[in-house]
Amino acid sequence: MDNEITALTTIFTEFYYWLTVMIMFLIHIGFCTYEVGTSRHKNMMHTLMKNTMLIPLVTVTFFYFGWWIYFAYPNGPGINALFGGDGSIVSAPWAEPWGTLMGPTMNDPDGWARINGVFWAAFLLFSWTAASIVSGSVIERIRSSAFWICAVLIGSVFWIIDASWGWHADGWMVRQLGYHDAYASGVIHAIAGGFALGILIVLGPRIGKFRPDGTARDIPPSDPWKQVIGLFLIYTGFWGFYVACNVPIWDVQSGDGVFFSATNIYLAPTTLSAITVNFLMSLSGGLLMGYMCSRGDAFWTYSGGLAGIIAASAGNDLYHPIQALLIGAAGVWIMYKMHYWVERTFKIDDAVGAVAVHGYAGFFGVVIAGFVLWGYPSSPDPSFAAVTPWGQFIGALIMFGLLGFLPGWVTALILQGFGVLRIPKEIEIQGLDFATIEDNEQLEKDLAKAERAEA
Repeated sequence: MDNEITALTTIFTEFYYWLTVMIMFLIHIGFCTYEVGTSRHKNMMHTLMKNTMLIPLVTVTFFYFGWWIYFAYPNGPGINALFGGDGSIVSAPWAEPWGTLMGPTMNDPDGWARINGVFWAAFLLFSWTAASIVSGSVIERIRSSAFWICAVLIGSVFWIIDASWGWHADGWMVRQLGYHDAYASGVIHAIAGGFALGILIVLGPRIGKFRPDGTARDIPPSDPWKQVIGLFLIYTGFWGFYVACNVPIWDVQSGDGVFFSATNIYLAPTTLSAITVNFLMSLSGGLLMGYMCSRGDAFWTYSGGLAGIIAASAGNDLYHPIQALLIGAAGVWIMYKMHYWVERTFKIDDAVGAVAVHGYAGFFGVVIAGFVLWGYPSSPDPSFAAVTPWGQFIGALIMFGLLGFLPGWVTALILQGFGVLRIPKEIEIQGLDFATIEDNEQLEKDLAKAERAEA
């Protein structure tokens, strides 16, 4: 850093991302609280530990290879050739786990050493979010070890591939499809919802979820208050999520020093004021529609608020606030109807509605952005494709289907083939926590008996 202005900009950016990481931590606290409140008492600790332990597993794997994937794969090796690209892997030495910039160092004249760690952490929290979305949908019947394998795959492999393709300033989907997804309707939410759906098809419903005639039973939560508090914590953490999707200050016009602005992830100018108003309007549209669709059901009202934000997130850097309100409401209506249609038709037991709230609302959000933002530039680079409905639709299929549903389904099939996907029926009926406690008590009795024998 060769002058005070450069130093101030760099240190401010470092602090900016550090603060977003702290706020986004509330998302994970919210997911844990929400899932525990949804689980029945006999499964609460299993649910909590399943979601807690994804933190170290995804963190370590994201350090070793997830961060590198983001910078190395924007050209889309293996698929970009279908769209005329070269598919080459980009060299990314600063993201290699053994690189000097992945540890503490001041030897960096461009200031990246100060920013790399907090930028990595912001993306890591996105990874936790993707894995936690999957976690809620599969509670009370999946083995912890099976879920942790799924968490690593969605958190450190598949979602970061889609981020590299469609959430990178030089991603091939942005260049060739005009893909626009500023606050991750598709990049995190649709892919995680699709991945969860793929697992659920193989995993099957909880015992007792469906009656003999095929109609679904309502399995009430153990603690509705934990559900509410958890969702409010997710709302709060979502503020940090939105801000972390921005670059706080950037020389937008190719470094000419004329136009500095906050930007979205594609380095196109936006403002924190714009995303603040649109966040609140889409939240409001979601809450209103959730209340109306469900006739005042608390679960779907609060979930509707989250789905409303997700539905509008793809274009909330550019929408008018009234557009954000209406898109949030429309996304909730669609995801609510889709949830119950899929449940009735395919007997899918999504315990927290995660596939609907994140997957269907996220898919809708990506597609509707193509119509509302039709013709907008997807990037400050004029050679990139503009936003179009067909580009967004193809992007939504890639996110939800190719990188979400398909890997989740295949992974679940493999785990099922090895007999390690689902908890045994006897333990599921007895309760995942109770069975564990009883096993520990029996172990203690056996140890005490052995000690008496030795004496």
